[in-house]
Amino acid sequence: MSKSKAEKKPKEKGVIIVDDHILFAQSLETLVAKIEGFQVLATLKNGKEVKRYFLHKRKRPDIILLDIKMPLMNGIETMQWLQENYPQQVVLALSMEDDEETVIKMLSAGAKGYLLKDIHPVAFEHAMNTVLQHGFYYSDKIKDALRNVNNKNLDKEAVKSKLTEREFEFMHLACSDLTYVQIADEMGITAKTVENYRDSVYKKLNISSRIGLVVLCFKKNLIKL
Repeated sequence: MSKSKAEKKPKEKGVIIVDDHILFAQSLETLVAKIEGFQVLATLKNGKEVKRYFLHKRKRPDIILLDIKMPLMNGIETMQWLQENYPQQVVLALSMEDDEETVIKMLSAGAKGYLLKDIHPVAFEHAMNTVLQHGFYYSDKIKDALRNVNNKNLDKEAVKSKLTEREFEFMHLACSDLTYVQIADEMGITAKTVENYRDSVYKKLNISSRIGLVVLCFKKNLIKL
């Protein structure tokens, strides 16, 4: 058998780009095409087109690169639909939005990483490969929010032993897209008490932000989506 026949070319990973900015989407398509082992299956403009793509049973992508602000059906709504109907689908958020609320909403909805559009091409390629190999990609923004995520002893029982019942309840609600005011209403407590729970949980789990808490909980399977 010849060497050319014995060595089969690795199957390329399929990528769908979802972004309503045509110029950026085309540039991203060109960038993905240059990355070894990846190919663009489709470039779509919004979540409605994503639904149509999946419902027509076209080739399933390995990764979806999903923008946030889009007409008709935005990134958060699209992510929620994918999580409900195709929970195993790997999605990387790719946006200009870097506020904590938006990041948490996307991660809580099931996104496996959050990239900013000014990411360097080398870092972008690393993110694409990392999310397929390890199931999640931590950007610098998320890494900065974490200090204890690699603690192998920090499982659900260990966390429960560190937190009070009410702190654990707060932690669960903090990993949703609820605001702190809404969490206070849900728990039947004041906003100040929520702040106290937040500070206590952060200290006990050695994290510094709500994004860090969300990623910690998902990585360690402390809560379910």
